[in-house]
Amino acid sequence: MSANQQRVCPVANGHGSNGVATESREEFLAHFKRPDLPSRCTWAVGTSEPSPHHHKPLMPRPKVMTTILEAVGNTPLVKLNKIPQLAGLKCNVYGKCEFLSAGGSVKDRIGLRMIEEAERKGLLKPGYTIIEPTSGNTGIGLALGAAVKGYRCIIVMPEKMSNEKVDTLKALGAQVIRTPTEASFDSQEGLIAVAQRLEREIPNSIVLNQYTNEGNPLAHYDGTGSEILDQLEGKVDMVVVGAGTGGTVCGIGRKIKETHPDCIVVGGDPEGSILAEPEELNKTDVNFYEVEGVGYDFIPTVLDRSVVDRWVKFNDKQALPMARRLIAEEGLLCGGSSGGNVIVALMAAKELKEGQNCVVILPDNIRNYLTKFVSDNWMEARNFKTSENVHNHSWWNNSISTLNLRTPITVGLDVCLQEVMDIMKTNSINQLPVMDRDGTIKGMAFLPNVMSKLLNRLAKPSDPVSRAVFKKFVKVDRNDGLGHVSRILEQDPFVLVVQKEKKFTDGTNFELRETVVGIITQRDLLDYLSTSENLVNDVAKLNLH
Repeated sequence: MSANQQRVCPVANGHGSNGVATESREEFLAHFKRPDLPSRCTWAVGTSEPSPHHHKPLMPRPKVMTTILEAVGNTPLVKLNKIPQLAGLKCNVYGKCEFLSAGGSVKDRIGLRMIEEAERKGLLKPGYTIIEPTSGNTGIGLALGAAVKGYRCIIVMPEKMSNEKVDTLKALGAQVIRTPTEASFDSQEGLIAVAQRLEREIPNSIVLNQYTNEGNPLAHYDGTGSEILDQLEGKVDMVVVGAGTGGTVCGIGRKIKETHPDCIVVGGDPEGSILAEPEELNKTDVNFYEVEGVGYDFIPTVLDRSVVDRWVKFNDKQALPMARRLIAEEGLLCGGSSGGNVIVALMAAKELKEGQNCVVILPDNIRNYLTKFVSDNWMEARNFKTSENVHNHSWWNNSISTLNLRTPITVGLDVCLQEVMDIMKTNSINQLPVMDRDGTIKGMAFLPNVMSKLLNRLAKPSDPVSRAVFKKFVKVDRNDGLGHVSRILEQDPFVLVVQKEKKFTDGTNFELRETVVGIITQRDLLDYLSTSENLVNDVAKLNLH
């Protein structure tokens, strides 16, 4: 492990929950650079004005490369066969395999392009530090460029994102700082504000800022869009692109519409995001989604929604199983957002005729999600896949209530970490639910997570437990069966058992509230099986065979 990976950031000894020094609200507002300001770009469909941007010609991939950066882009276009056929589509559907780029995602393109544009303008010089707020893939693209070119790299990303992304970034020599998943884009605790604060504190550093950087859509205008036109010899009737920052969809859309204005550009947006138009499409009670790298709670500057002809929403229960189908049925080792894009394509392309061509972007690969949707346990734990009693366990359908659950000890957000550790030691437990004042579950105090925060100087024993809240845990309803729970506990050390209650806000309206009923650990389940007739019955069945 390199020194950069171990070193705590110079401003990471402060008091923020992510380990970054805090500042007053007034200081924050004075410095915060919004990522959703209107674009100053004057491009419009049909414009005849010359481009004010620096463009790069489309170049074939060299047979022998001087560095891995020459393997960014120039990805293949692969026809999908079984899935479109089973959906009854008449048109051709092609996947643009961005997961085969050097760093494993479509974001390699913008990472390299933003670095090159900053170098060309003199904004990035030898010895500088690159800082970026990202959901992970842009960070990997930047870290790849930084590793080859010799820059230091700091990536700020939400806790929701996979550990595989974190490990890949660290392997590339980048430093990673995590921020709360629920923090809004304009929050002091959010990834954008934290990245900007680091830039102010670290000499010779720069936030390239994918949300406003012209190199983001330019990478897809000069690269991805041009490649699609070249690969299909201009015969593109529809292109389907999931929107995150929006640089991919508007960059590709602008390039194709210049010569093929009738091509339909379809934007995919997850439920819980607000990027789609009209606004009515965004109305939902979803406030969290598992699919990574798409959707936002603001409209990034680089997202030109005038390029998109139609928006289609999708959700986790559609996207993640479809991603598994792309792997199993088409042999495409792509990520969860690829599943979302294909779901959108299957809906949008129904209107296309035989012989017409639909291109769907497949943004990244499965490397980032091996412990997430690629795992059967993970899919079953989140009810994206049915837990099957393949071994005919006699206890499989027993209710959780048969475990004789004990009401767990809980702590408030302001209880200090030292007191939390004392409670754990006294009661011989490793986890405590953390509740806010109105009884809402904010997360868990989990011993390994607390220890990690303390050892890495991201928290002190005197800090409140809110600085070390663990949120990567699974909740189950008290009416769930033990079979489902057992599949979760094969990988997770515990599950939180909750029951939902209606809390009326007036005579007719109510909100659903979750009450903590208990915690089931791996040992709890093992004790239940070993001290009951269940295990005996299962062993007897094995002996009969």
